[in-house]
Amino acid sequence: MSTDNEQLNNPLHGLKLDTLLDELLAHYGFEILAEYTNINCFKNRATVATSLKFLRKTEWAREKIERFYLYNYKNLPKADDTQYEITPRQRIIPAHQKPREPKELILGQAPAPKERSSNTSRNKDRSFDKSDTFKKKSDFKTKESNKKTSNCADKPFDPWSNSPK
Repeated sequence: MSTDNEQLNNPLHGLKLDTLLDELLAHYGFEILAEYTNINCFKNRATVATSLKFLRKTEWAREKIERFYLYNYKNLPKADDTQYEITPRQRIIPAHQKPREPKELILGQAPAPKERSSNTSRNKDRSFDKSDTFKKKSDFKTKESNKKTSNCADKPFDPWSNSPK
């Protein structure tokens, strides 16, 4: 089967970004899109023109709104892990899955945004040791020891001494 035939069942196939955005705005509006997608172009002084400009320039935001379109507006079942790694426009939607009625989303009931996995894994790898936070006085050099190792002899530091005249 060719890729053209596989894409015929994908609701995003042949759909322009402005048509997609118009459908979403007609059904949900800017407030719901801002809350459920957490994209700033829908929050402050949102217009269709500025949102389109941002979505065309920013790949992650375009993919996020396309996923929202597929799984909330078209109400398709969630993709498996292998398909989820592919961009929404390239995903293969099985022939038996047909778009359903859009999900009813209520303002103020959006799930909390998930934390990025890179931050949480980095924090889990670190172990906190209180002994590292408190150092002994002997660990720090005193002013006298700094003067002994200093190359300049009792002269104040002049940042302009080496500048061209």
